[in-house]
Amino acid sequence: MRLTGLSLVAARRFAETSGGARILRQKVFRDYRIDALLDLPAEARAPLLVHPGPLIQNRRRGWRGKDLQPPTPVGYRSTAAELRRAYESGETSPPEILGEIKRRHDANAFGEATFSPFCCLDFERASQAAKASADRYQRGEPLGPLDGIPLPVKDQYLMKGLPTTAGCAYLAHNADEDAHFVEVLRDAGALLYAKTHSTEWGMNPCGFSPHASLPRNVYNKDRAAGGSSTGTAVAIALGLAPVGSGSDGGGSIRIPAAMNGIFGIKPTFVRIGRTGDLFGSSSVSTAGPLGTSTADLVDFLSVAATVDDPQDPTRRWAPRQRNLGERWYRALGRGVDGCRIGIPTGEWEQLDDSLRTPSMEALRQLENDGAELIDVEVPLMAHAPAIGVLSIGMETLANLQDECARCGDQLSDELRMTLAMLRTISATEFLTAQRSRAALKEQVRDTLEDVDLLALPTTLTTASDYPIDLDATPLADDDALRAMTRFTFLANITGLPAGTVPVGLHDGLPFGLQFVGAAWDEASVLAAMAHAERQQWTQLPQPPGCRPLSP
Repeated sequence: MRLTGLSLVAARRFAETSGGARILRQKVFRDYRIDALLDLPAEARAPLLVHPGPLIQNRRRGWRGKDLQPPTPVGYRSTAAELRRAYESGETSPPEILGEIKRRHDANAFGEATFSPFCCLDFERASQAAKASADRYQRGEPLGPLDGIPLPVKDQYLMKGLPTTAGCAYLAHNADEDAHFVEVLRDAGALLYAKTHSTEWGMNPCGFSPHASLPRNVYNKDRAAGGSSTGTAVAIALGLAPVGSGSDGGGSIRIPAAMNGIFGIKPTFVRIGRTGDLFGSSSVSTAGPLGTSTADLVDFLSVAATVDDPQDPTRRWAPRQRNLGERWYRALGRGVDGCRIGIPTGEWEQLDDSLRTPSMEALRQLENDGAELIDVEVPLMAHAPAIGVLSIGMETLANLQDECARCGDQLSDELRMTLAMLRTISATEFLTAQRSRAALKEQVRDTLEDVDLLALPTTLTTASDYPIDLDATPLADDDALRAMTRFTFLANITGLPAGTVPVGLHDGLPFGLQFVGAAWDEASVLAAMAHAERQQWTQLPQPPGCRPLSP
């Protein structure tokens, strides 16, 4: 059901009554099959886990693989590798590239996206960084893969001197410091020239917002761009940067990446430190990149995920793995020969043939190059959406408790309606869901003892309707929300790495395929993504307004 404007206001007011909240609860429990989850037998529950980290497999991960050539980039967007080569040859320089981005932004050259992907800009400080980077390239002493690379940051992470609004209407205080991984990116020479739009507190996966003019889908101005890392996905898809930062607590990297035909990965839970994340801590969310190519994702991870965050105690759960960056770069050439890919048949049956058929054809191309496709059954996987709603929702309710008390009337009607329903959830219901979550983790871990990866659709449908005339209009669409998150919650509630690649277009709109890997095994996910890119079925038609960066 879609509600807009006054009808949404009326629904929110009704939901904030005790009777209305109970009725809304009944609908949500029915739509997400939460009743079925809570009625599962005892064997569908496991003891509560002492921490939310992923369960680790016993066997050594990966497959023998090969040493293949890098995939061919799409050509109509610049990759970080292409920019580095141009800097090294003197063909262009970081200040010239940054100037081109500013010119395109000032000219409102956003194609079908219509609106800017950026909520605030920092070209002055980025220009200083670009000049310093140019000097290093002239001396032949670049700092690493992100030196001189333009990189926008999602508006939930602190950037010194800039506001962090978290997609809200009332936050405007300028940060006194950088978030941990933002500081790491800055020290690596990245040009952090902008913050990108997010949906409100990251709670809308479609890309809707009543508080700002969110950019639309780069292929169709009347469709949403996905969320909550909306602006980063659009900036990458328009070619305004080869890579950018997002976060993923329920699909917020993978959904907008898939909706705009680009690449994205949610790393293993707490792979990247979370100090300076305004969304707060949770058991599901982690920072990660969206990019033009798989290699761009590795460029980001090899910097942001390899420096410890001493102020984030959850980072202690991450194992000490040597030479992570080298492993991830090597994975780009591994191929899929010998890779065992699990196909959860019950999940794929939920997808319409128009998306399932081309997705399975893509997987069969991997099979032609040596991968083995294996049907698997994970009984509790069907309940991942219900577990996700209770886990993500209740943690968000707790994190926003003080915000609600301080300025709850400034939250959107959609979010207030959601929070009203969540307040009806009992502690017993929440903890019962957590016990089933623990059991699901065990089932997925056991499945990944036999296969290297799981392959799933990224979303149930293509991008949601979001006409321009609904700009900054209150909007709630529970059907669209479920469609976006149907297959993404699994990786969040298990803490596992998951990456999405483009598969094709349906009615002119992109859709994606995701690979879910074992705990701390981003390398296998990246290897499969890179080989999909090598086979070139990930190369979609050039969206309007997109072009490579050039001086």
